[in-house]
Amino acid sequence: MDFGGILAYIQIFFAIVIGLYFLNLLRSQQGSKFAVERESKKEFERLRKLRAISLSEPLSERTRPTKFDEIIGQQEGLKALRAALCGPNPQHVLVYGPPGIGKTAAARLVLEEAKAQPDSPFKDYSRFIEIDATTSRFDERGIADPLIGSVHDPIYQGAGPLGMAGIPQPKPGAVTRAHGGILFIDEIGELHPVQMNKLLKVLEDRKVYLESAYYNSEDSNMPSHIHDMFENGLPADFRMVGATTRLPEDIPAAIRSRCLEVYFRTLMPDEVGQIALNACAKIGYGFEPDALEVIKKYATNGREAVNFIQLAAGLALWAKRDKITVEDIEWVVSSEQRAPRPERRVPDSPQVGLANGLAIYGPNIAALIEIEAEVIQAKPGQGKITVTGIIEEEEMGGYSRRLKRKSMAVGSVENVITVLRRRLDKDPRDFDIHVNFPGGVPVDGPSAGAAMAVAIYSAITGTPIDNEVAITGEMSVRGAIKPVGGIVAKVAAARQAGATKVVIPKENWQEMFKQQKDFEVIPITTIEELLVVSLIKPQARAVASDATGS
Repeated sequence: MDFGGILAYIQIFFAIVIGLYFLNLLRSQQGSKFAVERESKKEFERLRKLRAISLSEPLSERTRPTKFDEIIGQQEGLKALRAALCGPNPQHVLVYGPPGIGKTAAARLVLEEAKAQPDSPFKDYSRFIEIDATTSRFDERGIADPLIGSVHDPIYQGAGPLGMAGIPQPKPGAVTRAHGGILFIDEIGELHPVQMNKLLKVLEDRKVYLESAYYNSEDSNMPSHIHDMFENGLPADFRMVGATTRLPEDIPAAIRSRCLEVYFRTLMPDEVGQIALNACAKIGYGFEPDALEVIKKYATNGREAVNFIQLAAGLALWAKRDKITVEDIEWVVSSEQRAPRPERRVPDSPQVGLANGLAIYGPNIAALIEIEAEVIQAKPGQGKITVTGIIEEEEMGGYSRRLKRKSMAVGSVENVITVLRRRLDKDPRDFDIHVNFPGGVPVDGPSAGAAMAVAIYSAITGTPIDNEVAITGEMSVRGAIKPVGGIVAKVAAARQAGATKVVIPKENWQEMFKQQKDFEVIPITTIEELLVVSLIKPQARAVASDATGS
């Protein structure tokens, strides 16, 4: 056999070996494919069986608002939200308010209404993408970021065919999925600072730029869509609605400056009661009137009211009743160890040294606070000032410098003393003056200054304070009444607490206050005006004494 024949046999041999190798590889791939398909069918069948199992829909889901009329007590907030999002130029929005009052439902409904407007940029395809900042998983290395997006580099397991070819793969985040629609970020104040900074950049550019060490713009083997994603970014033109239960000062100024701010208020007892009645109607249960009063006393928002009904209905079901009783609700309140909602009322009668102040203690949440003043004669010029209650300290400064200053509420007392020295025939420095803020409500800021002035003046002169007047305003050392924040919430809180008049700085006056019925909003500029409208005049005191029989 010549050399050419031997070479031919060798070639045939290797051809057979290679053929058998690839045939075996093909069979292995097919077997693997069949095994994967078989396992996939098993898992799919398990999923189908799981999906076939469902419990009854929770009452909280059944009572979720599906139209604006079902969002109780938020007419002003809804008006502002519509104005921000339903026009031809929708804006980014921050919604402040306590939990369980309908912020998420309102944002969903406003998007649907905006779609129906002919001049709105929102169209039928516009999506409502919702994420929760408290649970949004974030990796500082950039491996995973469900909000902004990330890049799946080829070194990671599961990179797929493109990864095996050494190609990085951008993974869109919520900002891209919300493109053309609304991105709702619940509890936006809980976002990681890095995510917050990235979000600011996205809001500015309306697109997301991603980076990867594995991307080469000159690599001709890189797919065109990958080139486009890295060169031009992922689209992210949306409108953000951020909801938070925090105060505005807790949100970074950079994000606030890019958004319109909308305030949802806390629900009044009657509004909580209406939500409870709606929940009862959804499940077909009756309700004892006295049971409704218990819910109004303990539930502070709609979610709590619905939960009360859910548990109470379970008790009624076990007892084979179709009506929820007072005992059912009281058992729920006791089992959950609920405390009554902090509802403060104005005093029953005028008193010396007791003024009604107003304080903000949450996002768009205000409450009536008592301000007590008591004076004791001291040696001339040696009187002391004592302020008690929950008085906060403020901390200022940067990373290398920290300063603490006493609460502005304490500073306001000193301003008041300076003002009263010029308006009293008695020197306040001749008295030990004790100012107290009972009730456990944190007091800071200067807005209690006007009420403290009235309380101290009343205590020194023995003049009673009108118990139906609530007061807010900053007191300057020259006796001027300066503007304060949260005025709308404070006016609402005063009315809810039973006041018939509320005294506010003139610079805080709004035309809407003219619409108040059986309730007077009085704008003032000086301490003289404040004392006139807040104190019981001698002739009025005589009339009040005759009326009470004292």
